[in-house]
Amino acid sequence: MEPELEERVREALRDKLRLLLSPRSPAELRSARGRTGTARSPATLPPSTRVLLKRREVAEAERELQNQRQEFQQRMQHLAQRRQQLARRREQHRDAVLRFESFLKAVAARRERELRRADEERAREAAEQAESARLRRELERLRRHRESLARRLRSLRPFGDYLRDVLATTEQFQDVPAMLVHLGVLAEVRAALAREAEAGQEQLAQGRAQLQRYRQESSTQLVGTRNELARLHTRLEAARQDVLQWESCWTHIQSTATQKTLLLGQIKLAVLNLFQQTTAQLRIPTDRAQEDTKAQLDTVLLCMKALSDICATDRHPQHHRSVRLLQGHK
Repeated sequence: MEPELEERVREALRDKLRLLLSPRSPAELRSARGRTGTARSPATLPPSTRVLLKRREVAEAERELQNQRQEFQQRMQHLAQRRQQLARRREQHRDAVLRFESFLKAVAARRERELRRADEERAREAAEQAESARLRRELERLRRHRESLARRLRSLRPFGDYLRDVLATTEQFQDVPAMLVHLGVLAEVRAALAREAEAGQEQLAQGRAQLQRYRQESSTQLVGTRNELARLHTRLEAARQDVLQWESCWTHIQSTATQKTLLLGQIKLAVLNLFQQTTAQLRIPTDRAQEDTKAQLDTVLLCMKALSDICATDRHPQHHRSVRLLQGHK
């Protein structure tokens, strides 16, 4: 809202200044003359009077702008007070909402505890009823099991008489339980032997399967090894061909380097010989090293240039300017 008011004030001030500074129409001049009563036409007024009138209008515009600024400041203060009141009301509303939410949370927690307690009571009652039913079923099962054991005991009584007769006949065991223990041990030994035999058969089948897999893997590896060996033989032959080619190339490079070295030595000897002859002919001191071929060649070129200048001017070498320059250079 504040930027909008500022923009409006600025637009009003710009419109006021535009009206004050822009040339007025005859109708506006007549209306201004009617308001003042004694004012003359702006064209007939002197420049100082017109400047004073413009200054007065600008002062009026500034006063109006100042009044608008004061009104804007009062509005802004009123808005700030309203904002503070709204902030206080918002804080009060937030506190009331928080208190109400805490109250609702407390009520919900209390209700949840009551519901949980009721659910626990119902669950406890259901668990007790279920446990009672389970115990009744277990009691009924035990009764049926006792009756079945009694029937089985009655059915096995002839076998007991038979075992007692066998015990009396063999006289190897003290009582029937000892004989039953011995028979149980024999049965366990027989079962263990059967399990061992079955485990041996399984191990034998696994060994045969492993042997078959090993044979297949060995054959596959053997084929791969043979293929790799053939590929390596091919690479070896190619490497031998490359070695022979590079050896011939190296021999050619060595022979070429030897020829270039001989040619370089001949060039150095030729340059040294030419340098010695030139310096001896022109009586130039030779302070160049025997290995500095470039410097010797530069000296020879300077001497040749000096000799060409001598031939061109037909003067004695000792008095020629090129020779003097060459000696100065040396």
